Amino acid sequence: MAGKVLCEETKLYNVQNQYTFLPRLAERHYFCLTGKHFYLISIITAINAKWDSDGKFIMPLDVEVESMRYIIVYDSSTYSLSDSGPAIDCADSIEESSQFPVQILSGGDEKFSALYPFLRTPVSLYNIRELESLNSYPVEILPGKLYMGDYRQATNLQILKDLKLNVLVSVSDECSNCTVLHIRKSDLITSFERMCVFIGSHLNNSSSVLIFSTLGVSRCCAVTIAYFMYHLKYTLKEAWNHIQQCKANMRPNRGFVQQQQ
Repeated sequence: MAGKVLCEETKLYNVQNQYTFLPRLAERHYFCLTGKHFYLISIITAINAKWDSDGKFIMPLDVEVESMRYIIVYDSSTYSLSDSGPAIDCADSIEESSQFPVQILSGGDEKFSALYPFLRTPVSLYNIRELESLNSYPVEILPGKLYMGDYRQATNLQILKDLKLNVLVSVSDECSNCTVLHIRKSDLITSFERMCVFIGSHLNNSSSVLIFSTLGVSRCCAVTIAYFMYHLKYTLKEAWNHIQQCKANMRPNRGFVQQQQ
């Protein structure tokens, strides 16, 4: 039995927005979000939980619990594993077969939807093609403050609006029209301190900041690691682990990282 754990809303957001060439949501063995829907609009990709006449949760036939990396359940507002309600009942039924701990969304639909209203939808079922076409958002490094993504996301005006992003730091080969600070690849190593001061000053003024590079896996990660070490006094290992939890496929250039040791 894998057990149950609480899942903070930021973690669900980041899990939903992992991608390689395609969104991870399109991978059949990666992610399952299921919940008791109280409204016509629910969290995107969520499966509506159903129970039989004996009150036992019925797992959808196309969900292979044993192989799912993330199974996250939610109801309206569960905050503790000691609570009672649909999310706990659902998790109790699933954890017997799950290889990984079943995660219960802390605060439920009410809290998540208040923070991420753009991730709500009336669509109750997606096919593979629809999942592959979903827009991935930049991952959230510091909740509501610091994000990390790629050039495509940085130039998507709807994404910028949804996340209320008003400061963009580019370490991409391209420079978007709305970029506030653009550092070329050749100048990256000599510009770490300048970028960290720039990012810190805007975060201190309650602005939300997106750090982006072309693919969103190398240079932006190196800059974010530098910020955590320079401003937040993280060790390299602590910064690396934090960012990797937010973006699983981070691949900062080894030369950039060595400059920060």
